[in-house]
Amino acid sequence: MAYSHASREVKMKTGIGFLILLFMCACSGNSDPQKIIDQSIDKYGGIRYKHSYIQFDFRDKQYDIHRTGGNFTYIRAFKDSIGDVRDILTNNAFNREVNGERVTLTDQERISYQASLNSVIYFALLPFPLNDPAAQKRYLGKSKINGESYHKIEVTFSEEQGGSDFEDRFVYWIHQKHKTMDFLAYTFHQNGGGTRFRQALNPRVVNGIRFADYLNFTSDSIQKNIEDYDELFMTGDLKKISEINLENIKVSR
Repeated sequence: MAYSHASREVKMKTGIGFLILLFMCACSGNSDPQKIIDQSIDKYGGIRYKHSYIQFDFRDKQYDIHRTGGNFTYIRAFKDSIGDVRDILTNNAFNREVNGERVTLTDQERISYQASLNSVIYFALLPFPLNDPAAQKRYLGKSKINGESYHKIEVTFSEEQGGSDFEDRFVYWIHQKHKTMDFLAYTFHQNGGGTRFRQALNPRVVNGIRFADYLNFTSDSIQKNIEDYDELFMTGDLKKISEINLENIKVSR
């Protein structure tokens, strides 16, 4: 009888230990920022991003995105007072052409033009860029917005590979069930710096890749703690400053 009792006790402890381990693994998985981002990228298009040609219009400029594996070419084309302008960004260089001729740029001009082109592409392709080698992810906890449950994830970038805007900080709200990226906030340092909060709207899928437009908000009371933007959004204490609308989206492979 003593052996039987001890055996049952060992089995009970083993079972309890297994349940605790299972619970810890489940909690760890639910709060793993890399896993959550991967799930969201899969929701939006996954591997389709890696071999694609994407075209859209934004604020009277046309953007072309060519991706083949790890290689990319981003092109912005528009007309202004000097003629037909094309900005071309690849893995290795940035150039500007005016009326078909490459022009010489100062370092400041090159950095400014490249950053503005890359910024538009970055937001248009979200959440795909969140797996760039420079991206550093941290789980900030859970949040409720409009009665829906979200994971809150911080993304920063390493100085070595993060480009001229590596000091910017981002927070993304990923829907716990649907895996959609419905809100985001960020800090920026160019043009005097500031913070923004964006609400995704008008989601649509074009040839397997999901895109969204955004309402763009700010607040004078948010300086660094952009993870608190969800609270101000719920109380209505934000100022709408613009709309981010992608038009004439085309996707091919």
